[in-house]
Amino acid sequence: MGTPKQPTSIRPLTTGSIREYEPVLDGAGLAVAVVMSRFNQDIGEGLLSACTSELRRLGVAEEAITIATVPGALEIPLALQTMARTSRYDALVALGAVIRGETYHFEIVANDSCRALMEVQLASEVPVANGILTCEDDDQALARMHQKGVDCARAAVEMANLLRLVRERSQ
Repeated sequence: MGTPKQPTSIRPLTTGSIREYEPVLDGAGLAVAVVMSRFNQDIGEGLLSACTSELRRLGVAEEAITIATVPGALEIPLALQTMARTSRYDALVALGAVIRGETYHFEIVANDSCRALMEVQLASEVPVANGILTCEDDDQALARMHQKGVDCARAAVEMANLLRLVRERSQ
């Protein structure tokens, strides 16, 4: 089995009466904001490097990428919400790492940051790619950071294009 073909354009497909939207990974013309937690900074910077490299590879112009840093994962949603309200961004990306410690604090931060990211995207209708790793230890986070950064860039571009097409078709 080969690697599945990645579509380069989005178009409605018709099979009988079913309409289908293909994923689009073309970032040309998109503006993306990335907010990274400085807590577990080495992992955050690994996520950020992979994410911004992939955004550029997908065609997002460097001048269309905005990066902000915040103290920790719980501050990310507020920064993203404020950015979403500017209407300047087609997609948002949250990056950080929450590493399990000896207290219940891990569960609170992991659960509440994830819930808040979902609330931001649902309230703003701007997609948020969740790249906040929740890991047992530093080794797990280091092993996942590159791929998760790439995945978030791809999700942001794909969702921005999907929402753009759906909105255009509804007018």
